[in-house]
Amino acid sequence: MGELSVRELPLFPLPEVVLFPQEVLPLHIFESRYRIMLKSVLETDSMFGVIKWDPATKSMAKVGCCAQIIKYQTAEDGRSNIITLGQQRFQVLEIIRSTPFCSAMVSWISDENIDNLQELDSLKDTVTKALSDVINLTSKLTNTKKNLPDKLPDNPMELSFWIAAHLGGPVADEQQRLLEEKSTYTRLEREYEMLDHTRKQLAARTALKESFPDIKEN
Repeated sequence: MGELSVRELPLFPLPEVVLFPQEVLPLHIFESRYRIMLKSVLETDSMFGVIKWDPATKSMAKVGCCAQIIKYQTAEDGRSNIITLGQQRFQVLEIIRSTPFCSAMVSWISDENIDNLQELDSLKDTVTKALSDVINLTSKLTNTKKNLPDKLPDNPMELSFWIAAHLGGPVADEQQRLLEEKSTYTRLEREYEMLDHTRKQLAARTALKESFPDIKEN
């Protein structure tokens, strides 16, 4: 990601989208300003920032995630389909231009170092168990076969980003909070609370379904 901790980065604001490190994000580029941005980015280091945009307040989040273009295809009409991979998180220091596309000075951010690695590993295992229970109970309720991915990240920080990226439902605000969090431990704790809450709800619904098998789920 380069040695400099501060750099200029073109920004791509997206409503209700939060990108996390190591997550794949396909994008369709059709607006002229983003076509210009794409051309500029491909001529340099293929990096730009994905940042959450709130259409209601017309405001941009302060923290986003750098996206690296790993594949792109441009059609004859100038539209492009690109596939990006989330890299490092960044904080917006100042917007330095807004036309033809938005560009900002940003600084990279990372999680703080953990003193007690044993506690972190233990929490990681607890969270993984809750995640596994949620997937198994969902399978039971929906009569579908859902499995944890074979290559679930073993590193606590990477796992915390993976879970945050795969939260279900309209959860962009919660995802944004998890993206901005600089403690792996706190991020995993918050995810455990959400998973445990979901696990309890699913367990109650499963018990109900087993007691009254003729009741149809809505």
